[in-house]
Amino acid sequence: MPAGTAPFCIRPRGVLRGAVLTLVFAGVLATAAATGSLPRQESADGPAGASARAGGPDPDRTTVDRAALSRAAAAAMADGKSGKKAAEEFVSRSGDRWGAVYDKKEYAEFEEALDGAYTGVGLSAGRAAAGRVRVTRVQTGGPAERAGLRAGDRLVAVDGRPVDGLSVSEVVALLRGDGVPGTAVALRVERGRAAWTQTLRRARLATDPVTVRRLDDGTLLIKVAAFTKGAGARVRDAVRAAPAGAGVLLDLRGNAGGLVAEAAVAASAFLDGGLVATYDVEGEQRAVYAEGGGDTGRPLVALIDGGTMSAAELLTGALQDRGRAVTVGSRTFGKGSVQMPSTLPDGSVAELTVGHYRTPAGHAVDGRGITPDLTAGKRAEERAMTVLSGLGGGS
Repeated sequence: MPAGTAPFCIRPRGVLRGAVLTLVFAGVLATAAATGSLPRQESADGPAGASARAGGPDPDRTTVDRAALSRAAAAAMADGKSGKKAAEEFVSRSGDRWGAVYDKKEYAEFEEALDGAYTGVGLSAGRAAAGRVRVTRVQTGGPAERAGLRAGDRLVAVDGRPVDGLSVSEVVALLRGDGVPGTAVALRVERGRAAWTQTLRRARLATDPVTVRRLDDGTLLIKVAAFTKGAGARVRDAVRAAPAGAGVLLDLRGNAGGLVAEAAVAASAFLDGGLVATYDVEGEQRAVYAEGGGDTGRPLVALIDGGTMSAAELLTGALQDRGRAVTVGSRTFGKGSVQMPSTLPDGSVAELTVGHYRTPAGHAVDGRGITPDLTAGKRAEERAMTVLSGLGGGS
C-alpha cells in the first residue's frame, strides 16, 4: 500500500468502500469507492487515527443529522458563503470522528482509486525524520522508475515548492497537480551528496494490490496491500491454483482497507459460505456473507498489525471468529464504522457515520481493533511460519 493512508468506509446506495486511502503512489489522494451491493467502510492512520483510538465520541451512535447538514450548507450558499466550508464546520462540531467533506474533483478521484488505477508518477512517499519526505517505493514501469528514482531518495521540492514540513496530503496534491496524464512535474531530489531536478510527466498507472509468491518450503505467501477492485478474486484464484496441502500465509499488515465486497470475496477463498460480518445502517441490521465452495482445510495463518484496517479487519475477524485461521502479529487499527455519502447543494459530498460493523461472533471493531491469537513484533513473519509448519503447512 502506498505510504500515507487516510480513511475508507462502508456505504449503502450500492457503493462499498473500505478506507479513504491517501495513495501517495505518484501522488493520488484517494478514498476507496466502487459499485457493489454493500455499504462502504472507512479507516485512517496518523494523528486522526491515534486520537480516535484514544477516545472521542461513543463509537456506537450515529453522530450527524444529514438533513441538518444539507440545510446548513444551503443556508451558507444563500448568504454567498462556501457550502463546503459550512459543511466541514458542521461535521467538525458534530464529533463524527470519521466524517469528512470532499469537493466534486476530490470525490471523483476517490471514486477512481479503488478501480486500481490513478494518474501520477509512480512513486510512494513517506515522512522521515525532521519532517523530511523520502521515496519509499517506486512502481515498476512508471515515470519515476524510468527516470531512475529509487526508494530512499529524498524528495526536496515539487515544482519549486519545498516539501519539508508539509503534510502527506499536501505533498500528494503537489504530485498530482491537475491529475491530467501527460502534464509535467519537476521534482528536486537528493541521494546522498548528490542533488538534481528531474522533470517527469504524469501517466495513467495501474496498481497491483495483491502479490503472490511460492516460498522455498512450498508455502504460498499472499500479500494484500489493499482491497481494490479485483483483489478478492486474485486471492481466491491463487488459493485455488495452489498445490494440495500447501499452507497459506495471508499477509494483511499495512492493509488500510478497501472494498468490503472484495474482502468478502477473499474470505470466500477460505470459507464455505456463511457469515463474514454484520453491520447496521441507521438502526437497520444487515450482514455480509461469503460465497460457498472455499478451501476450508488448507492450513492458514494471517499476519496482522496496527496498520491492518477497515475491510482488512473485517476479513481478519471472520477468519479468526470462525476458527479458519491463526492470526499472528499485533492488534489491528480498530476502524469499523459505516459511512454514508450525502451530496450537498453545491455538489460536494459529505461522508457521515451512520453505523458500525461487528465480527461473526458479535465483537465490535471500531476503536478496539482485533487482538491476534499470537502476539509477535519484528519477528512476526518468522513466528507465523513456525505456526503454519505446526499446522502442516510446510512441504
